[in-house]
Amino acid sequence: MKPVAIAPNIYWVGAIDWDIRDFHGYSTYEGSTYNAFLIIDEKVTLIDTVKKSHISELLHRIRNIIDPKKIDYIVVNHVEMDHSGALPEMMKIIEPEKVICSKMGHKALLQHFHKADWPFEIAESDSEISLGEKTLSFLETRMLHWPDSMFTYVKEDKILFSSDAFGQHLASSERFDGEVNQAELMHQSAKYYANILTLYSPVVQKLLAKVNEMGLEINMIAPDHGILWRDNPGQILEAYDKWSRHEADGSALVIYDTMWHSTEMMAKAVADGINDEGVSVQLINLRTNHRSDVMTKVLTASAIALGCSTLNNGLLPRMAGFLMYMRGLKPTNKIGAAFGSYGWSGEAVKLLNEAMEGMKLEIVDPGVRIKYVPEHDNLTECVELGRKIGKAVKAKTV
Repeated sequence: MKPVAIAPNIYWVGAIDWDIRDFHGYSTYEGSTYNAFLIIDEKVTLIDTVKKSHISELLHRIRNIIDPKKIDYIVVNHVEMDHSGALPEMMKIIEPEKVICSKMGHKALLQHFHKADWPFEIAESDSEISLGEKTLSFLETRMLHWPDSMFTYVKEDKILFSSDAFGQHLASSERFDGEVNQAELMHQSAKYYANILTLYSPVVQKLLAKVNEMGLEINMIAPDHGILWRDNPGQILEAYDKWSRHEADGSALVIYDTMWHSTEMMAKAVADGINDEGVSVQLINLRTNHRSDVMTKVLTASAIALGCSTLNNGLLPRMAGFLMYMRGLKPTNKIGAAFGSYGWSGEAVKLLNEAMEGMKLEIVDPGVRIKYVPEHDNLTECVELGRKIGKAVKAKTV
């Protein structure tokens, strides 16, 4: 695939990773991209690099435009290795005049690559640098989602190079939002936000407010992963505003793991009770659903009912792992409830409630515990738990 012109004298020169299926615990069934951009001006500038394994793609695309040795500046928006892994080799080839990064980026680059002799230039928020006809300005975006993160903005073309914000893990031969299936694009964008940025939602809100305060005109958003937002950049800005406010959609999730199907029977009864109240509900078995796909649904759900059998005075491993994962992302503004079967000790429901309380979920019921295999009366109790959840969701969304 050749370089793609995204504006006059600005090119996408990144790499497509069709094969990646796991990104430190996040399922990437649709692959990903490592986006990098080349600006041809009096000072030729490369915005970001790629994962080390994909450096040949980056160099091939650059060489279709210019000899890499003619690049003057390298801008490092984000030091994470899927964007900076190729940087040491690119430094040897290019020998640039400047490596432009944030203050925290400078610190992180030294800690990653131990190259104090690189020609660093620290970019502060609102600082600018002229490339000739084009001007770059910079905005530090600390903890979105690393301390070093920053945005680069091309004033003349109104393009925002947004580091890891506004991206998706989506491999595609298309480069722009209007060229791909919109439902898939927004699903992958939501999944990206849910699994990477939910924890940093307060930072996202501050960033959006800052962009609004600056009156920044944006014709295109070019993230470091996935599709570029050219046709409707406002779509992803609006979505981030909604997601970062943790706005719920009035739906409920029943998420469970089971040993001998007793907790599964309870989960179905709880879901029936929620549905009886006219609330949309999804039943999610952790055995067959990846935690990152579950978190994508958690992002906008109003209620979460967690069900688990007791094992060794604790939780089943899949549920324990999912709880640790969800707790780290800190979803808020949700109703919670717990249920589960047990044989002789029965701690699972208590542990589920403690975990949800720690996440500040609104617990609507102490939970339902059933010994061994549920009977009709037990399942009726589960249905009632579901109804209580459904009523709470409706009360919250009125």
